[in-house]
Amino acid sequence: MRLVVLDSEKCVGCQCCMFACARRSGDAGLATSSITVRSTGGMERGFKVVVCRACDDPPCASVCPVGALTVQPQGGVRLDEKKCIGCGFCVKACIVDAVMWNEDDNKPMICVHCGYCVRYCPHTVLGMEEKEIVHAQ
Repeated sequence: MRLVVLDSEKCVGCQCCMFACARRSGDAGLATSSITVRSTGGMERGFKVVVCRACDDPPCASVCPVGALTVQPQGGVRLDEKKCIGCGFCVKACIVDAVMWNEDDNKPMICVHCGYCVRYCPHTVLGMEEKEIVHAQ
């Protein structure tokens, strides 16, 4: 399963998804959220939810010089914090700006597609879907 943005037009910028994500890891603020909501012009123009899109060939993983990001079969990547050296190459490589940065730990934060945030979105902006696994022939 992977996290998807079902309808960004419904987003009102409440940041409930961000609070839920941070809370999942035990934090109360927004600094450790692996998902973000950005304004595209406020209530008049709307908001954009930025989350890992579970790329088939994630550029964030391919640029990691120490192999700290492992590509998952259903999409997305997992971070091995012990291997990570905090170079930030993954942040620059992400084509949708979905790799957040934890300033305190000097490490990336990337959505793990757990779906916890989906439960807290009051407008069904987010959802979970099966990702088709493409097998090499």
